[in-house]
Amino acid sequence: MMAKPVNVADYRTLAKKRLPKIVFDYLDGGAEDEFGLDRNRREFDNILFRPRRLVDVSKRSMGIDLLGKCISAPMVIAPTGLNGIFWPDGDIELAKAAARFGIPFALSTASTSSIEDVAQACDGEFWFQLYVVHRKLAELLVKRARHAGCTTLILTADVGVNGKRERDIRNGFGLPMKYNMKTVADGILHPRWTWNLLTKGMPQLANFASEQIQDAEMQAALLKRQMDASFSWADLARLRDMWPHKLLVKGLTREDDVARCTSLGVDGVIMSNHGGRQLDSAIAPIQALPQAAAATSLPILVDSGVRRGADIVKAIALGADAVFLGRATLYGLAARGYEGVMEVLDLLKSEIDTTLAQIGCADIKALSRDYLLDEANIGKR
Repeated sequence: MMAKPVNVADYRTLAKKRLPKIVFDYLDGGAEDEFGLDRNRREFDNILFRPRRLVDVSKRSMGIDLLGKCISAPMVIAPTGLNGIFWPDGDIELAKAAARFGIPFALSTASTSSIEDVAQACDGEFWFQLYVVHRKLAELLVKRARHAGCTTLILTADVGVNGKRERDIRNGFGLPMKYNMKTVADGILHPRWTWNLLTKGMPQLANFASEQIQDAEMQAALLKRQMDASFSWADLARLRDMWPHKLLVKGLTREDDVARCTSLGVDGVIMSNHGGRQLDSAIAPIQALPQAAAATSLPILVDSGVRRGADIVKAIALGADAVFLGRATLYGLAARGYEGVMEVLDLLKSEIDTTLAQIGCADIKALSRDYLLDEANIGKR
């Protein structure tokens, strides 16, 4: 048995032990050769600090204001799909942990708990992420999110088509899950996960299991599981008119796209390459962050590759307002459910605190590129 986990990598190890291979590979994998996964991590590792000395860091602060709300640390639990296959009611467990921790939680369109069930189960800051599979369905989901009290809508813009995730292809991953001798044997070797599946049932895409979705064209789009590749800037402008609250656009890696979002009146942008799950050769979001920060005064979030509190400090120093946590909190969820998510959040917050002390910065809001080595070349490699 592993000793008490001390970092996110340890929770990844625990998740890998608990989950069948087909499920862990869905959580852990990326597109094609998975060079993008490595790049996301490597670009964080390439950024080095220039610590200040003889600074009073006896008291440190990491709370921030994000989109008009005070949060305990510059972290948001990112929207991720099919979380119920990692832990029963996975979306609700993530949402509860975020609420207790004092940070926002974003629910995916592809969640296994519905918008309404998550809203009822937790009282924290609740965001909703929109995939546009079908225009009428998207409008319905937006209305449901608004009615459920979601404060922020996120349009994910980097899934015109689904990425080629070769681990999933080899494993035959999909919903409904297909069983063969290999997957059954793997399930037997992971009895805790299998018991939860047998007692709770196979998770479904809860937001699509609605009496309102009776339109034959919508149902056909859902069966194909393909995104609407025609969604464009004009459609974003219409979405802006439709949604009265905060609107973010996720999946950007170019500063001109950031500037165009700004001109259309969105409230913030999320620099992301979908965690390396879409285009294997895409630039790492942390590389694009400095140019994005120069292109807008809007709040900027960044994701992909965050595994340490130091990564979060680096992102804030480069101009981000907060980071999205995807796999990091999912490893905690898959390992130990709600408690695992809380432990990962505590670990990251502790690492942020230690990093701030080590670099001589008492308040995370005071971070700048001056704390980083070779600041003129960051993001230009």
